Parts: sequence; structure tokens; C-alpha cells
Amino acid sequence: MGLGDKIENAAEKAGGKGKEAAGSATGDESLKAEGQADQAKGDVKQAGEKVKDAFKD
Repeated sequence: MGLGDKIENAAEKAGGKGKEAAGSATGDESLKAEGQADQAKGDVKQAGEKVKDAFKD
């Protein structure tokens, strides 16, 4: 995975945090849950990239 993928994954995680915060502020539980899911997807993708990077070395 390249640098671009790492940036996209970090952006997905950051966007999830924003959605979660907006959902909490407005009381929109579905938006909050969507934000948490986006963060989890970003975490999984980042973990996968760390594994791939470990095998490159």
C-alpha cells in the first residue's frame, strides 16, 4: 500500500470522528453510529497496512 492509501485511511477515520461528534451534538444516533463504523473501518485498514509494511522489510 502506498502513501496515498494511508492518507485515505486516516481521512476516513477523521471523517468518522467528525460524523460521531455531529451525531452526538445533534442527538442523531444513526449518524453517530455511522461515524463510529467509519472509524473502525479506518482502524482495520491501517492495521492491515502495518502488517503489509512489516512483510516488506
